[in-house]
Amino acid sequence: MNKHVELQDLGFKDYKETWDYQEQLFRGIVDTKIKNRHQETQLETGNYFLFVEHPHVYTLGKSGDASNLLLNERQLAEKGAVFYKINRGGDITYHGPGQIVGYPILDLENFFTDIHKYLRLLEEMIILTLAEYGLKATRSKGETGVWLDVDTPFARKICAMGVRASRWVTMHGFALNVNADLGYFDHIIPCGIRGKGVTSLNVELGVKSLDTQEVKHKLIRHFKALFNADVKG
Repeated sequence: MNKHVELQDLGFKDYKETWDYQEQLFRGIVDTKIKNRHQETQLETGNYFLFVEHPHVYTLGKSGDASNLLLNERQLAEKGAVFYKINRGGDITYHGPGQIVGYPILDLENFFTDIHKYLRLLEEMIILTLAEYGLKATRSKGETGVWLDVDTPFARKICAMGVRASRWVTMHGFALNVNADLGYFDHIIPCGIRGKGVTSLNVELGVKSLDTQEVKHKLIRHFKALFNADVKG
């Protein structure tokens, strides 16, 4: 089993370009697995972890409700945002400047074959990272992602998640609000969940902005420990 993970920081990159790149990496892993099965070879499959920051974009998961986007095409353009319906799980979410987006593209057969465990470990990576900033983040029953003050009137999401998996290969991932403009969430019903807020790490800490590279280093450190992975990049 190959536990090496290639870390790539794509910087500030268009959503569709990044989605296409994810698909390219994903397809390469899947094709290797198909070849191994059909030709009885034992070629090693790769693993990748992409960090990226996107321009303003709303994405809707395959089972999502388009009515959870509260803007029409003209209003989207006025906000400088675009919209895509994509092939991950989950409903609608927002990506934009000030947000750390992570796309682990892993062959889970190199680690474990359990999608539920995979999602819970991604959540744990976020929870442990936020704890380093003094925040007590938790899960919300039946709602993938990471939250603050669950089961109170002040419940608010700080990290959204949505993944796709085929032949135990993953793509898409998580979006952690670090220095995000929360006003863009006012134009959707985030993840299709009504009555709960959205927050950002800088807001919770009462600061203008945080060093995103520092946050990424913490995320990767916890990812390495949780997945017993060798991350290089």
